Amino acid sequence: MCKRIFLTGLLTATVLLNASAQSNTRPDDSRFTKVVLAQRIEEPMQFQILKDGKVIYAERKGKLKMYDPATQKISVIHEFAVSTKYVSQTGEVSEAEDGLQGVVLDPDFYKNHWIYVYYSPAGNDPKNTLERYTWDGRGPLNISSRKKLLDVVVQRYECCHVGGGMVFDKNKNLYLSTGDNTFSRASDGFSPLDERPGMSPEDSQKGSSNSNDLRGKILRIHPEPNGTYTIPKGNLFAPGTPKTRAEIYTMGNRNPWRLTIDSKTGWLYWGEVGPDGSTDDFEHRGPQSYDEFNQAKKPGFYGWPYFVGNNFAYNHYNFATKKSGEWFDAAHPRNTSPNNTGITDLPPATPAFIYYSKQQSTTFPLLGSGGDSAVGGPIFHADDFTGAPRTFPAYYEGKWFITDWVRGWINVVSIDDNGNYVGMERFLPDLKLRGPIDMKFGPSGDLYVLEYGNGYFKDNPEAELIRIEYNGGNRKPQVQASVNKTAGAVPMKISLSSTGTNDADKDELTYSWKITRNGVLFKTIAQANPTLQLTTRGIYKALLTVTDSHGAKNSKSVQVNAGNEPPMVKFNVTEGNSSFFFPGKTIKYNVSVVDKEDGSLANKRIPASRVSVSANYLSEGFNMTAIASKQGAVDAGAEYASAIALIAKNDCRSCHAVKEKILGPAFTQVAIKYKGDPGAPDRLAKKIISGGSGNWGDAMMPAHPTLADGDAKAIVKYVLSLAYPAAKAKSLPVSGSYTTSIPAGNKNTDGSFILRAAYTDRGAKGLPVQTGEQTLVLHAPVMPVSKTTGVHDISFNRDSTVANSKTDGAWLCFSNIDLTGIKQIALGTRRNSGETVGTVEIYAGSPKGKLLAKYTGTYATNKVKAELPPGLGITDLYFVFTGAPIQVSNIKFLDSN
Repeated sequence: MCKRIFLTGLLTATVLLNASAQSNTRPDDSRFTKVVLAQRIEEPMQFQILKDGKVIYAERKGKLKMYDPATQKISVIHEFAVSTKYVSQTGEVSEAEDGLQGVVLDPDFYKNHWIYVYYSPAGNDPKNTLERYTWDGRGPLNISSRKKLLDVVVQRYECCHVGGGMVFDKNKNLYLSTGDNTFSRASDGFSPLDERPGMSPEDSQKGSSNSNDLRGKILRIHPEPNGTYTIPKGNLFAPGTPKTRAEIYTMGNRNPWRLTIDSKTGWLYWGEVGPDGSTDDFEHRGPQSYDEFNQAKKPGFYGWPYFVGNNFAYNHYNFATKKSGEWFDAAHPRNTSPNNTGITDLPPATPAFIYYSKQQSTTFPLLGSGGDSAVGGPIFHADDFTGAPRTFPAYYEGKWFITDWVRGWINVVSIDDNGNYVGMERFLPDLKLRGPIDMKFGPSGDLYVLEYGNGYFKDNPEAELIRIEYNGGNRKPQVQASVNKTAGAVPMKISLSSTGTNDADKDELTYSWKITRNGVLFKTIAQANPTLQLTTRGIYKALLTVTDSHGAKNSKSVQVNAGNEPPMVKFNVTEGNSSFFFPGKTIKYNVSVVDKEDGSLANKRIPASRVSVSANYLSEGFNMTAIASKQGAVDAGAEYASAIALIAKNDCRSCHAVKEKILGPAFTQVAIKYKGDPGAPDRLAKKIISGGSGNWGDAMMPAHPTLADGDAKAIVKYVLSLAYPAAKAKSLPVSGSYTTSIPAGNKNTDGSFILRAAYTDRGAKGLPVQTGEQTLVLHAPVMPVSKTTGVHDISFNRDSTVANSKTDGAWLCFSNIDLTGIKQIALGTRRNSGETVGTVEIYAGSPKGKLLAKYTGTYATNKVKAELPPGLGITDLYFVFTGAPIQVSNIKFLDSN
């Protein structure tokens, strides 16, 4: 008996220890799968998930919709008539954040079928309204069941900040976030405190710090069955307190975004969207902008518009006199604005739980830099998902999932039992979200994310509803399928490959290829890498299905067009160097094209007019040539390929489009405004990096401090090019000469020339056309050591800009270097002039190949020069070092002494 008890206790302890060990181990990213549920949804705002997996969500323009996983279709539950415009006091109409903002299910939804919506009703009565309706979970909303709980009176003269998120706590109290309803862009990125007569839309003190106003708050009420509400005990102001609203739980909010309640502690968490400023002005105005992630263990005042971030204080700035007053005191904040209808003396300000600016944060570095827009998310507790099929692992117990609308990451915040910040880590670092606007766990244990897309006030094609599933058991194989040749004439021998397929659980895998021709089954092959002969013309699809030993399977397909051989195109340099360009020098070239069905250039069955030949200078240099080389057409805009990629990578699309105004001006507007201004490129590049305002009304440009100066200039160059009509690409001749002259005004001489020849054939008996091309990249004649293709006994510094030889016989290799016309090679070194260099030997083909040059001696102006013999062509170059260690930063190829 005692022994049995002891063993039972030991087993229990062992289980607990294992669970603890497991909870401390971060799950592998391969255990999470992104599943796209719905795409091209229109301005989605907030969503809720039903037990059966249905998702209802609000669209800003007024539609309440439902996604049904059974049918994978979206239906409209109801369309509310909403206000989405502001009309200024001078009659100017602008788009608003207003509309249908929020939806939440009653805690007893499956008994009473109540849902709550928060929206901006159409009409001339400026207010946002919280209403309750009955909905059966399937069909349309029961409009006759409407119960209005409360109105939030607003102004509709100037944008912005509506809030609108809702959540219930375990006591069935409803929390509703409201924005400060203030135009803050007229405040130079600082606090909007404009107390001049008629300027209340630009004074946040009328709402956020006004105890008698519902704006800029998180409200807490208890809905009653008859459609009214009562005030829970413990709000910020007791009912009946003069000049206060008892609904207020927190105040001093700017735009509280996406509330969540910790189901264990009852504490409230949310994201707080900050202002736009990118620089501090501690002499006159105050701190730069900070977005926040906040925690409320109890009611409180959260600072806005007097404080931001870690209670960084603003100055009581006088907008009439442009004079600075006193700094606000976080211990004793006071609202003396003429627009205040509440109490003057406010509770002490509560600092932000987490805060970050446009700059890289040293306190919270994982939050990144650039544009920002904090979005709160859920806190995970496994007990909330008992019996769920895919509950997240214990590692995430008690952690808070947060995201950012602009930056697109998800971070996970660890909090101790006392509610203190412990740390932060990136969740699925390779996952890039596009405008995440709401995020929560569903009944199945999955993390759902609603993505608004990249631009404001528009139907973004990338907007979608996704869920992230965790798989704690057997994982599906990750399948890769490829074919050695995707098109060709028949008979055509192809080799199908499953190379790259893997199983994270290391299970034994079986392979099956199902091959169809024009949609009809052609052959099934149970091999990993089969070879087969195609003798009949057609479009073949080869579907590879891989199954693990547990029955989990996954598939991927490739397509082969049999019956039309792709053309063979070659760009030949007949005189000059085919690896490097030398400014102002001329190369001679010819292009050859051979197509099995069409003929060739040589026999004139292919006319020269059908062959496209282009040359462009890519000022961004070696690193960006891969982007340009993938361009699918002869395009004068090839030089802008890197800029377009940088715009897509950064947050530019959040505020700008090419032809339409969003928050900031359209790129074409910018181009026209600065057309012909010689100083504009440098000024605008600086503004992208440092941020600024004033040139386009009150809109702010957030800072991008981590963006390289060259990248900012590349973006500006592309934007300014839009002021000019796109030049129709004119093909170069198929044979001739080309002078590698760097375009006038381009200060960067370390770029690359991209020469490309392409031919698209005529197709063959119904089969798709095929394009053949060859791209030749002429690099600047200075190769950084980071571009080496092989090393032996070489170490690099942190950013790979310096190579260090460690032993005698250490070497660097550069492959396929054309030495035509090269007379000297100079090594950029990191030693003082006059120091001993040891020996540098340059070999062709291998470290023991043909000796081309040798240098022994001292450093001269930090360079080692070696003379080359004439008549050399394309070879692999090996730089072998003996004697004193050497530090090399680059290799320079010289065409003259």
